[in-house]
Amino acid sequence: MPDTKKSSKGISPKKLSNLKVVVLCVAAATTFWILNALNKDDYTTIVDYPIEFEFDRERYIAVAPLPATIEVEINGNGWDLLRKYFNFNTTPFIVNLEQPSSRDYLIPSDLRRELSEFLSPTQIVSLSNDTLNIEVDRIRTIKMRPTLDSMSYSLGKNIRLLNEPEFEPKEVTVTGAESILEIYDGKFPVNLDERRLDRDLTKNVKLGVSKELSEFISIKEESISVHVDVVAFLEGNKRMKIKKVNFPRTVHLEDEDPTIMLYYLVDERYTEELKDLEFEAVLNYSQRNREDSTIAIQVNPRPNFLDQVRIEPAILKLSYGN
Repeated sequence: MPDTKKSSKGISPKKLSNLKVVVLCVAAATTFWILNALNKDDYTTIVDYPIEFEFDRERYIAVAPLPATIEVEINGNGWDLLRKYFNFNTTPFIVNLEQPSSRDYLIPSDLRRELSEFLSPTQIVSLSNDTLNIEVDRIRTIKMRPTLDSMSYSLGKNIRLLNEPEFEPKEVTVTGAESILEIYDGKFPVNLDERRLDRDLTKNVKLGVSKELSEFISIKEESISVHVDVVAFLEGNKRMKIKKVNFPRTVHLEDEDPTIMLYYLVDERYTEELKDLEFEAVLNYSQRNREDSTIAIQVNPRPNFLDQVRIEPAILKLSYGN
């Protein structure tokens, strides 16, 4: 019996040849069927058709991504529907917005007439019931008052701002989306970028906004000069003399000779005035605590150039008897 050659997979060349013919026939028949089917009308499908919005971009700006498609159920020729379904060379439908900032949504049914003409000869069966959200703002240019961003600087120990920072120029010109500008409430934050500031400072600062806001607003001025005056408060303490007020003869202090200390911070500009002051620890018996027989110490005088005033001890115990 003559030998029959087989392929590496155990199929004879003759059978392999026949199989290829069958596959080609099936492929040809399938292709013919698909082409014939696509030439027919009366197919219905749902597509996300691309749309674009047109408006005056010199006067308005979108503050959120605008819808890129609209869901449409369409009926028509198979080839036409296939092309629209996969967006093959489809021209976007243009939605004109004359006053885009006056509304924040569109109803798809409002677009049906224009969209039907645009998609002709394809017929629209229905449109999505979902609204199309549009967030477009009017562009405005306003003046803002510069102010220091409180998170952009810190002061050294016992250092205070002497007065409000001074800026040059005194106003900043900002252009952008109206709703974004309203967030600033007329005040533009300036980033000082200083830590543990302990002396007067004049600094030229670059103006800018966060990356997230840069596409919505812009600043005319590139930089601003900031001047800050500071004052140091110095730590100090004094021993106070006791002054009793309204004390009956039968009422005494449990400790008749207490050491009462006054601790404070003093504005460095008033250290000389502080030297001339004599502080008293005033004990007013009429203001005693009747429940526990104690009395709180009051400081006299109490000048406004002192801060963080602390008394130790702050309360004394009363004793009653002859």
